Amino acid sequence: MQLAFCLYKYFPFGGLQRDFLRIALACQTRGHAVRVYTLSWEGDIPYGFEVVQVPVQALTNASRYEKFSAWVQRDLAARPAARVVGFNKMPGLDVYFAADPCYEEKAQTLRNPFYRLSGRYRHFAAYERAVFAPASPTQILMISEVQQPFFEKHYATPKERFHLLPPGIALDRRAPPEAPRIRGEFRAEFGLAADDLLLLQVGSGFKTKGLDRSLQAMAHLPDELRRRTRLIAIGQDEPSGFLRLARSLGLAEQVSILQGRSDIPRFLLGADLLVHPAYNENTGTVLLEAVVAGLPVLCSAVCGYAHYIAEADGGLVIPEPFAQAEMDPLLQRMLRDDDARRRWQTKALAFAETADIYSNAERAADVILAERR
Repeated sequence: MQLAFCLYKYFPFGGLQRDFLRIALACQTRGHAVRVYTLSWEGDIPYGFEVVQVPVQALTNASRYEKFSAWVQRDLAARPAARVVGFNKMPGLDVYFAADPCYEEKAQTLRNPFYRLSGRYRHFAAYERAVFAPASPTQILMISEVQQPFFEKHYATPKERFHLLPPGIALDRRAPPEAPRIRGEFRAEFGLAADDLLLLQVGSGFKTKGLDRSLQAMAHLPDELRRRTRLIAIGQDEPSGFLRLARSLGLAEQVSILQGRSDIPRFLLGADLLVHPAYNENTGTVLLEAVVAGLPVLCSAVCGYAHYIAEADGGLVIPEPFAQAEMDPLLQRMLRDDDARRRWQTKALAFAETADIYSNAERAADVILAERR
């Protein structure tokens, strides 16, 4: 079959983008043709992919996305596809991969009521309704069961259209047999002494991921512990505001912010703790990437995958509603307790051996390629 995949932006280091790529490759491996519609594509194009960069421009994202959808519909009318799969909410989809939380729920609970009078709201609400309305035929690939009740609440979406997928953790995130050697080489490269402690934060969108919370918690550590603690944050985002915050907290020499990169497994093996105190996080794939690498995790309970940290006994979860005064002592405890970190590592690696957290792409391909009645 000819398949069409739609996403507004592709770059190699985004979680949604990596999910898209694995799913598209899984479909291609089964013999199907892949066409991708996108506004921008960064990085290599996989062999056999037809990538169509849609040539539309507008002053606002909402206008740009409307023009994108109209252009894609015209192209599909001329060059049909058996399935249209979207990784952003938009009209005309056969299958939608629900990487984002319910927009209507956020608009009604986290925004001023006047926000719902804006053109931005009307656009994104309409595009979400096009996917989730009862009359829509779109099948929905859910990666977080936490969000499904919100979609049902606002749209009365029939339950049979939801398909809950397991996480899609890449196998290259698992700790290899040579993990101790990789860790030693990494720590030597970054100038980490034997008793230095490295916090790692990974994810594009530093504000949403709570990098400010991590910096505050680090600044609140006791002097002796703070002096031997470093933090590396990695993601596709503008770092200047967070670097200014680090300087104001006296952490300038201990904090590094790096752009997205392809060697994240080395960082997972070289660090002592993953911190992910997100403000909002539909899933949090990096939490499980840390677990399978044997890296203890400190995350906020708002993360859709936070329950896996508790199930694996692979770290600690900061309760909601979040309070900095609750995160601070948890971070201090995890950094001080070497035995606990070894225990969390052992438990996490055992969990990685048996848990179904790798088959997201294959299960998604099953739904995409299933016969429609």
